[in-house]
Amino acid sequence: MGETDTTLVVVTGLSGGGRSTVARALENVGFYVVDNLPQALLLEMAELAVKAGGAARRTAMVLDVRSRAFSTDLAEAIRELKERGYAPRVVFVDADDEVLIRRFESVRRSHPLQGEGRLADGIAVERGLLEEARDQADVIIDTSHLNVNQLRRRIEELFGGEDARKLRLTVISFGFKYGLPPDADFVLDARFLPNPYWVPELREHTGREEAVSAYVLGQEGADTFVSAYADLVGATTAGFEREGKRYLTVAVGCTGGKHRSVAIAEELAARLRRAGLAANAQHRDLGRE
Repeated sequence: MGETDTTLVVVTGLSGGGRSTVARALENVGFYVVDNLPQALLLEMAELAVKAGGAARRTAMVLDVRSRAFSTDLAEAIRELKERGYAPRVVFVDADDEVLIRRFESVRRSHPLQGEGRLADGIAVERGLLEEARDQADVIIDTSHLNVNQLRRRIEELFGGEDARKLRLTVISFGFKYGLPPDADFVLDARFLPNPYWVPELREHTGREEAVSAYVLGQEGADTFVSAYADLVGATTAGFEREGKRYLTVAVGCTGGKHRSVAIAEELAARLRRAGLAANAQHRDLGRE
């Protein structure tokens, strides 16, 4: 089939990872959402959406392990969709095992695949089943350190724009002591800059505030650092678009994700926007201390 003006999104991922939050966020930005769709019906739903147009012009299909009653090969279903020319955006939600276990225990639910075993057993089985689908994803969102509102904002920023075919960049700040963002395409280390934590009048403030931002960006090497990475990212975007990539994540880290990485992420996103790119800044670990 040829190019259409229909935007199709496939949402999948680990149980407890946040699929329902993603579905609600997509509805908020105007998507027609089909939840718990059997993967065997993925192609038929895509065809219906294209033919219907109108309200179905932006359609999201949410799939999970409960669909296995109809088919076990989600990756093959997505591959067939792409081969037919539908070019779906595949979103995969993930989280650390210990986080998933806490979420299931907090609502006193068993994992749909654990059977008579433990929660960890069900999660391990599900990871194995979804491994290839994860590899096919356009964007992987690790929700381990995201609350519901942060996840909703991430989806709205990724899919809220009308020009869904344009490469969208997320510049995310993080603290190295909390671990690397697993969905990062680029990782920048801002720990070479002096830490505002050791400046008493700046310690309790964040990199989103003018005083901290001015301190960080005024340090020797800071402007060169931001400029160099803005140029590097800008030089890759055309190539990524040619290869069909629609989402690019640039992660900027410092020790705790409160001062340096936040200021650098905000400035880098601003420079990328001035260069004509669709970029926004997010702050994974801000407020964790």
